[in-house]
Amino acid sequence: IYDLASKCSVLLAKDFAHNTFTVILNEETSNSRSLYVEMNKTMISIYPRLKIYKMYNFSVAEENCQVLDQSLEKNTTNSRRETNKIEVSNQKGVSVSCDFQYDLCTITLAGWHHGISAGLFGTNDNEAGNEWLLPNRSFTDNMLEFTQSWQV
Repeated sequence: IYDLASKCSVLLAKDFAHNTFTVILNEETSNSRSLYVEMNKTMISIYPRLKIYKMYNFSVAEENCQVLDQSLEKNTTNSRRETNKIEVSNQKGVSVSCDFQYDLCTITLAGWHHGISAGLFGTNDNEAGNEWLLPNRSFTDNMLEFTQSWQV
């Protein structure tokens, strides 16, 4: 459990080998947070109160944003909204699910992401000794250094 008192956004998890997903906890200017999920060149921002913004095949020159009010499939990224839940997944075995009734979000990774992801959530390789890997591939046992190193 981390206490993120910082007002900075942090990288929670990213596939550094194949770039199939990125999950960032964004600190918004209005003292609220959102969850940024990128899968297969599709960006989804999940905000409290069940709002989702999805941008397809984004680039600097073109932005195609929309609010999702129902299930939607594009490319290989799927999103589903229920009464108090939102789930985003892809065919590469990545799932991000948020339950707003309990203020709880989970990230689930399939076995082929074993050891190729990193971020504030660790390395996903079942080795407790290397969970505090820094972006420069060194290790720390200092929580402040660890959490600050994953700021974006």
